[in-house]
Amino acid sequence: MRTPVAAEVKGPASYFPSIEKKYGRPIAEWKELIRTSPLTKHMELVNWLKSEHGLGHGHANALVAHTLAEDAGK
Repeated sequence: MRTPVAAEVKGPASYFPSIEKKYGRPIAEWKELIRTSPLTKHMELVNWLKSEHGLGHGHANALVAHTLAEDAGK
């Protein structure tokens, strides 16, 4: 039986705990890398995180999607 979670995290943020555990960097650091990159397009950023930082596709995609959505809401 599953224990109910007060606010279950969905979407890209659901990957954040495993990203921090696997790559050893806090999410804020990944977001800062994305925001300071000269790249601006979603897939360019995903491919950059994969090739330069060794992230898997799903993790890179989640970080980029969440960061770009956050920035679009500002």
